[in-house]
Amino acid sequence: MEIKGFVGVSLSDWDGKVSSVIFLPGCNLRCPFCYNRGLVLQPGKMPTIALKQIQNYLQTKRQWIDGVVITGGEPTLQNDLPMLCEDIRKTGFGVKVDTNGTNPKMLGRLIEGKLVDYVALDVKAPLTTEKYSAACGVNAEAFLEKIKETVQILLNQAVEYEFRTTLVPTLHETGDMEAICRAIKSCRKYALQNFKSEVETIDPRFQSVRPFSPVQMKRFLQVARKIVPNTILRG
Repeated sequence: MEIKGFVGVSLSDWDGKVSSVIFLPGCNLRCPFCYNRGLVLQPGKMPTIALKQIQNYLQTKRQWIDGVVITGGEPTLQNDLPMLCEDIRKTGFGVKVDTNGTNPKMLGRLIEGKLVDYVALDVKAPLTTEKYSAACGVNAEAFLEKIKETVQILLNQAVEYEFRTTLVPTLHETGDMEAICRAIKSCRKYALQNFKSEVETIDPRFQSVRPFSPVQMKRFLQVARKIVPNTILRG
């Protein structure tokens, strides 16, 4: 398992928990607003962090850390992800996995094996080819059915989860919010996040895009809550 990034302490990656965060390389999407540019486009140029080093850190911080978040990139593309989750759980920590939903088979394997405690699924846009392709930077036609399958896996499973959307000017508008919410209507938790500006993005043009204002974000929240009452505004 190649690990390309590690954050020892995070208060923002798992609601209500103090977590450590592991970053895995590679992704099958090219979301233009993504700020993990190196992990997605040039992971080979990033140094690899030994799992043993992370395990030693976790042992020394056991009294402070509640769980470990595995993110990317897209972690479900890694065939040995189940082994990583199992190693973490054996040391007594909970495991959260962030995913873009394009590998429902791997996610199902993690859930069935009780290797994951929490799943965060990024819903990039309304589940149509045109809208999703614009948001994820590739032709989404081949991925949409898999993403819909992942949505259903989470809606029907006992594992804790959330759906979340990063709202980006030029990509999202009120009607998109309504369409997304109709697709995930019965979800337990839906989180809205504002786009981060002035960071290095996959598409350099998005570095100069200004995020939505607080007023605009609250408007999105109001629209979402009419369909999905359990919607929160994060950040």
